[in-house]
Amino acid sequence: MSEEFYRIKRLPPYVIAEVNAMRAAARAGGEDIIDLGMGNPDLPPPDHVLDKLVEVAKKPDAHGYSQSKGIPGLRRAQANYYGRRFGVDLDPETEVVVTMGSKEGLASLATAITAPGDVILAPNPSYPIHTFGFIIAGATIRAVPTTPDEAYFESLERAMHFTVPRPSVLVVNYPSNPTAETVDLAFYERLVAFAKKHELWVLSDLAYSELYYDGNPTPSILQVKGGKDVAVEFTSLSKTYSMAGWRIGFAVGNRKLIAAMTRVKSYLDYGAFTPIQAAACAALNGPQDIVERNRQLYHKRRDVLVESFGRAGWDIPSPKASMFAWAPLPPALAHLGSLEFSKQLLTEAKVAVAPGVGYGENGEGFVRIAMVENEQRLRQAARNIKRYLQSMGVNTPGSAKAV
Repeated sequence: MSEEFYRIKRLPPYVIAEVNAMRAAARAGGEDIIDLGMGNPDLPPPDHVLDKLVEVAKKPDAHGYSQSKGIPGLRRAQANYYGRRFGVDLDPETEVVVTMGSKEGLASLATAITAPGDVILAPNPSYPIHTFGFIIAGATIRAVPTTPDEAYFESLERAMHFTVPRPSVLVVNYPSNPTAETVDLAFYERLVAFAKKHELWVLSDLAYSELYYDGNPTPSILQVKGGKDVAVEFTSLSKTYSMAGWRIGFAVGNRKLIAAMTRVKSYLDYGAFTPIQAAACAALNGPQDIVERNRQLYHKRRDVLVESFGRAGWDIPSPKASMFAWAPLPPALAHLGSLEFSKQLLTEAKVAVAPGVGYGENGEGFVRIAMVENEQRLRQAARNIKRYLQSMGVNTPGSAKAV
């Protein structure tokens, strides 16, 4: 009885949890921690969405079991969203399923389509569920880069030629979490052609579809002709409408994959609470000004973060999309590694970030910074970080007051 369970043995300690525990302990001790670690939106959902939740929750018949694949109205609302936003036609009955957030959706699909020993191509660094959803299901992961350049496709070609058994699934995530990299439609056209040639399923995580900047809307892989032949795409209301804790997302696309996922989910859950699904309909079908407001707010935070941290002595590349910045460690402190640097930033600067190594070995040397505090708090974080860098002997421009 002393042996560890098989699947638990395949899961390493969650590195990010170590920093989260330190942050929680510091706050419990009364310290003012500026939390830029978890991608947890600090904004409320729109009023009309909250009103719909309350309205439906007051109905006596709204509290029974719901539908595992989502109520029909919500599946139609998501299909309509894809039509408006991407010009993609979806059948709400066979090509759309509601998930309890995109994270649960990815895990359920991994369970549905993975056999022990299957090889999955997943980015490194990546959001943990992109790999561990499949590891829990018994698969083996072969890493591919996140950077969508020529080397990416060369890596895919090598993986298909030299991996036994041949990979069966490719996971992509653009805008990327954690790296904030983006792609254009030409990338997806090439990817779909590659997937058809090699008989690969493609799982596209599009959770940050609406958090794009500088007037460059995020494309969908399903916009590509034949995209639905090989791909399923995951989206979420978490960031778009500030509904993270509501746990509502979607999988859309290939009918065979959607059917497999729907069947597995029917054994695992009864679907999200009906009033939450009704409120999600209100979000998708109602006024969309909240989407642009949120985008502009994160855009301003991005600019404040890059500018103020830069003046504090830490140069951070400006992300093109998402609510994250993927920041290389200050060169003078790169020897610390991302985990130790994150710990020191928490204890000395009172700023929490996520160590890059928590997203895969290729994340070492970086931290992920979530833009989930207001502009004033971001500037305060920059001042704290400047003092920390100076205490470590790092040359910083100007004085702390200048930040």
